[in-house]
Amino acid sequence: MVTVNAVLSDADGRMKKAIEALSRELVTIRTGRSNPALVEHLLVEYYGTPTPLNQIASITAPDARMLIIQPWDKGVIGMIEKAILRSELGLTPNNDGAVVRLTLPPLTEERRHELARMVSKRTEDARIAVRSIRRDAIDKFRTSEREKEMSQDESRRAQEQVQKLTEALVAQVDAIGKAKEREVLGAA
Repeated sequence: MVTVNAVLSDADGRMKKAIEALSRELVTIRTGRSNPALVEHLLVEYYGTPTPLNQIASITAPDARMLIIQPWDKGVIGMIEKAILRSELGLTPNNDGAVVRLTLPPLTEERRHELARMVSKRTEDARIAVRSIRRDAIDKFRTSEREKEMSQDESRRAQEQVQKLTEALVAQVDAIGKAKEREVLGAA
């Protein structure tokens, strides 16, 4: 038997995880200031295994326009450079044999708009994920209603609760997306 609270709790948790995933993704979009999160989840081919960069190197931001990546194993520098070049960051790595330096050039207006479109797409993907979770929860209530586990009124009230939760979390997704878009478009 499906309980309303269990389904709502599950939907709430899954929706919040979708929002957390969006936040993590948006941190990797460049805004003009250097931030180690920009590259820390970049996958580097490390001895045949795709490994996040932050697991094989330390990443620091000594100033607003530079990132320094210092691998613990100097033999992986070439692979780090290849991963950066393959990424959608649009950055060219420089290495001196010990560290990889990434100089962040000022963003052009065209690149800012391209990044804003990327933010919009990821925000829309998060909205879709939240709505998909809503659909799953509503389907569970409708199934319970059809199987006579809950009354039509109970089912309708539960569906309204899911809809309110969805609207609140979609508004949160929109706010996160708009804030990042402003950051990208307004960053100097």
